[in-house]
Amino acid sequence: MSVLKIIDAQLETMAPADRQIGQFIVDNPDRVLRLSSAALAEETGRSQSSVVKFSQKLGFSGYQDLKLAVSKAKAQEWQVPPGMIHSTIEIGDSHATISQKLISSKLLSMQQTIAANHEPEIARALESLDAARRIHIAGVGASSLVARDFSYKLQKLGRNALHDSDSHVQMANVSSLGEEDVLFALSYSGTSIETVRIAELAKARGATVISVTGLQQNPLMRVADIRLHTVADEERVRSSAITSRDAQLTLMDFLFILILQRQPDANDYVHDSEASVSALKMPAAK
Repeated sequence: MSVLKIIDAQLETMAPADRQIGQFIVDNPDRVLRLSSAALAEETGRSQSSVVKFSQKLGFSGYQDLKLAVSKAKAQEWQVPPGMIHSTIEIGDSHATISQKLISSKLLSMQQTIAANHEPEIARALESLDAARRIHIAGVGASSLVARDFSYKLQKLGRNALHDSDSHVQMANVSSLGEEDVLFALSYSGTSIETVRIAELAKARGATVISVTGLQQNPLMRVADIRLHTVADEERVRSSAITSRDAQLTLMDFLFILILQRQPDANDYVHDSEASVSALKMPAAK
């Protein structure tokens, strides 16, 4: 459903004319499929050229390609399984209701995150990670936990991957990056000052910057060479980064499996890692 989600996430940052067209598409995707560009222009009170330019700003060659993407998004739209509720957990909810809402929101976030990342951009990220001399993974707060997990997974495959929870150390490490290196930066909002500054420094040093953010336009995305996305239902007040963290973990696991699939000696590395850890589980000699 990615194109509808992308438009919805970017509405607030759009110019008035684009926002009016985008809001109509989000609110009436089925009607849009039956409208020509001229008819959509009439419905929104804008010119036909504005509709075409709106489509092009989203990366499509024209309005017909945008309609095709909307049609695909509707066809792939996630249906909540029977008996599950997708909503926001409220203070008066029962244990059973909370569990249903929590599982539903997690599943929806994971499914939409995979759908939001187009195969060509995933392929670009994989090529950059494969070719990298060093991979520095940046993230603060909840994103730092995900960054550390991803660094461990890459290290298990013999990759030179590094993450430190201290943003000052991250900045110091990034200062030595070069053109053969990659910065992999995670921030759901894309506005984390530390992560944005780290990305800007990596970019200035010539490293390839891969961002992992939400779909909304944000500073980190604008710095990046390659843009990956996570989708999370956390627009309302939240007590913690729950679905955004799960969305990030899902994308990291997806990338890890794809890298594992591409690396001929991956099984050897995984086997050696498991053998090394198993030695720590053996009872001590008497």
